[in-house]
Formats: sequence, structure tokens, C-alpha cells
Amino acid sequence: MPQDDAVIGCMGQVLIGTRGSAGPGEVLVRVRGGSETFLAWSEDPLPVGATVLVIESRGCREVCVIEWVDPLDALGDIAEAG
Repeated sequence: MPQDDAVIGCMGQVLIGTRGSAGPGEVLVRVRGGSETFLAWSEDPLPVGATVLVIESRGCREVCVIEWVDPLDALGDIAEAG
């Protein structure tokens, strides 16, 4: 299956939790000026609502994701504490 390179590097949100090696979940990804759903595979289970980064396209509307925590959010926490 051809890869969908446009989705690599895009952010998304978990709609149906992933189960690590036990199976995929589903994510809503912001891509091409809108949002699209994909089957999502991850190394570790990810809960519903987690923010993810697409790291690979598996073709046929399937992607590999990792959980994403924006490093700039930590700067906001520091500013609020100061």
C-alpha cells in the first residue's frame, strides 16, 4: 500500500485507545486543512484523549503514533510558578 506522506508529522487526538502490540486504536488527525480519522498503532497503549504525533504512515489509512507532550507547555508552567 502506498504511504500517505502528508500525514507524517501531524498532530492528532486518540478517539479509541490504542492497545500497544495487542492492536490499533483510532485517531483524529489534523491534515490537509481539515481532520481525518486513521487506524493508529503505537508501541505502548494510549488512552482516549491523548495527544499524539504521527511518525509513520502504514498506508491504507493506518498510521503509527507516539504520545506527544508539547515542550512549550512546560515553559508556561514555569512562568505561572514564577
